[in-house]
Amino acid sequence: MNEMLKQITKTCLPLRPVVSRRIPFLTTTTTTSMTRCVSTTAGRHTYQYNSDGVKPYPEPKRWPEKNLIVLPPKGLSEEPEVRTYCHYRANIKYSPKKMWFITSFIRGMTVDEAVKQLEFVPKKGAQIVKEVLLEAQEIAVRDHNFEFKSNMWIGESFATKGYVMKGIRKHARMRFGEIRYFHCHYFVRLVEGQPPKD
Repeated sequence: MNEMLKQITKTCLPLRPVVSRRIPFLTTTTTTSMTRCVSTTAGRHTYQYNSDGVKPYPEPKRWPEKNLIVLPPKGLSEEPEVRTYCHYRANIKYSPKKMWFITSFIRGMTVDEAVKQLEFVPKKGAQIVKEVLLEAQEIAVRDHNFEFKSNMWIGESFATKGYVMKGIRKHARMRFGEIRYFHCHYFVRLVEGQPPKD
């Protein structure tokens, strides 16, 4: 065994021999390149490339900018502006058509009531929306001067079409069809206070 390792180290100076833990007589060679790492173990190949040049999926730009708007100060006799916070989650792996039912269901509810209602909706999108609402509620209190967690309601709640990934599916008789994997963006605007009664 040691003689075999010595022969490998003589012939492959830039490569480092590694002894397999499961099979003692099997050796693997590993390159130490930053851009490509190839490891061969009993015919198994793994390739890892740097993902620096890969573009990220497109995300909404205008919705988070609504939080940056600063309103002019009001006088003592005037009522202050109602605080709002706009939150979103981009490129959720869920159909925008299916998400529409959930987003319109909770529109106009208080956040606590919406979270309670979504616990009983047996859909994947309901759990995602519940996570986003709790995340938005926490950020609104922590960063955007909302006074209480329980004193806010959902002013806007909607979903739009996000990134659509296209793939190929095999059909009979050597034919191929296009398959689309839909993603959606979910947007929510929280408003401080109690919801309107109508």
